[in-house]
Amino acid sequence: MKGVGEILGGIEVKVPKPQPKRSGRSTSEERAKRLLDAAKATQNVPTSVLYQHSILCQTGLPYRNPGDDVRIWKRTNGQAKLQVIAGQAYHPGVNDFVELGLPYGPKPRLILAHLNAEALRQQSAEIEVEDSLTAFVKRLKLDSGGRTINTIKDQLARLAACSMRFGAAWEGHAITLNAQIVTAFDLWFPKEKGQRVLWPSTVRLSTEYFDSLAKHAVPLHDRALMALSGSAMALDVYAWLAQRLHRIERGQRVFVPWSALKEQFGWHYDRMDHFKEVFRPVVRDVHSQYRAAGIELDGQGMTLRHSPPPVKGRTGIVVKVP
Repeated sequence: MKGVGEILGGIEVKVPKPQPKRSGRSTSEERAKRLLDAAKATQNVPTSVLYQHSILCQTGLPYRNPGDDVRIWKRTNGQAKLQVIAGQAYHPGVNDFVELGLPYGPKPRLILAHLNAEALRQQSAEIEVEDSLTAFVKRLKLDSGGRTINTIKDQLARLAACSMRFGAAWEGHAITLNAQIVTAFDLWFPKEKGQRVLWPSTVRLSTEYFDSLAKHAVPLHDRALMALSGSAMALDVYAWLAQRLHRIERGQRVFVPWSALKEQFGWHYDRMDHFKEVFRPVVRDVHSQYRAAGIELDGQGMTLRHSPPPVKGRTGIVVKVP
């Protein structure tokens, strides 16, 4: 199957070559400062609240590209189930539909949180994203030029073309939501050589997804997502704790063994010790951005205690669903 770049103007979108690493001390110091600055900001009312659907807080998209030949992605966490089906988009240049791969990594998580927030803020399922997404990229301090913006455009196109199935047990009922989250989008094809990457400028969330989001949106602090934006796992752990901890009854504790943590966040690791080596610093980073989180990680697993959510309430947003 041809890649998106091959179809759009005969230019293949290649994975960029790794940049030379700076000294470990410099990188470590910069990262620590970024986390510290963000941690101070998360103690205040967020500049803008972002949102994630509760099901996506309990499950998640792929961390890495599973390959464009993989068309279905499934995740399960207790009673919450997610199925993502890769989609297609019409390209007038070839007068046919082209296949896009599954969304993966931190970018679609951040993009979806932004789209959710815009839809709830505007109380509309139709969103103009070109300018607001650029502002969002700058707010997250992601490089808005060249390589990074092309990655964001590609991930936004993958997200816009895919469809999702949510399954969960709520209030004693089994609920299945089938939705192509984005039901309509315009595609912009720049004429400049080397920039022909799919770019939805207008998206319309499906009615089913928008209605469900209005009932099951989890508020997230924008500065915390900014600080954790380099790691899909960290974003998933933060979102999971944001929707989970405040639902634990006061005075109660919930224990999650390492086997369950690996199944949820480290399914791609063959060995438990390798997963633990990666997961422990991720949890430290997440806890630095969610200081109120009552969590303890030891040799047996993670203990969760009732904690206030990272963003209290819905910050005054009331969504009027027709």
